[in-house]
Amino acid sequence: MAGQDITIKGADGDFGGYLAVPETSNGAGVVVIQEIFGVNDVMREITDEFAAAGYIALSPDLFWRQEPGIQLTDKTEADWKRAFELYQGFSVDKGIEDIQATMAALRAQPGCNGKIGATGYCLGGLLAYLTGCRTDAAASVGYYGVGIQGHLAEAAGISGAVMLHVAAKDGFVPPEAQAEIAAGLGGNDKVTIHTYAEQDHAFCRMGGEHYDEAAANLANGRTLELFAAHLG
Repeated sequence: MAGQDITIKGADGDFGGYLAVPETSNGAGVVVIQEIFGVNDVMREITDEFAAAGYIALSPDLFWRQEPGIQLTDKTEADWKRAFELYQGFSVDKGIEDIQATMAALRAQPGCNGKIGATGYCLGGLLAYLTGCRTDAAASVGYYGVGIQGHLAEAAGISGAVMLHVAAKDGFVPPEAQAEIAAGLGGNDKVTIHTYAEQDHAFCRMGGEHYDEAAANLANGRTLELFAAHLG
């Protein structure tokens, strides 16, 4: 497995991404969608992990229009401040366009069979859900996505499988938002929602304040099971 920074051709210009290619590929690609901290060490490690599982994995720099190549952490007040500035200046619609370009870049990789999955965290959790709604991704997984309740009508566009990992004690997704999501998507047979009763936002971010190893392993295992079933 080898990871490298590459250039992705987008509708509005070229932007960067971190590509990890497995030693033995199953042929499918996975878009790894960033949190509000950019394509940092955490996202690169997750991308490497998907490659280790056999997927051609690519994490696109979705903040490139504001500050290309930025890599922040969750460890300092200054980084949090900058992360929220970037989040507030981010266009969700442009982000989905960039994810579509990333999917095309994955399909152009040697050995890719054309089947693409997506997984995203925090901001990326919302974008993963919308990837399931707006693209031909075969499977999309959102971890503690923020703002999904504002896009429930888009579920009509889902063609593949969608899985949402919801932290019951998420400070960024209050109980009323969780209830809206459950009511709006609970009857959709293409959507699976897993709720983690004692978890807070970003419980899968290794090294983060709310990281929980057992819950993270459970959620990540469910994601891999979904991808195995739908990416083939």
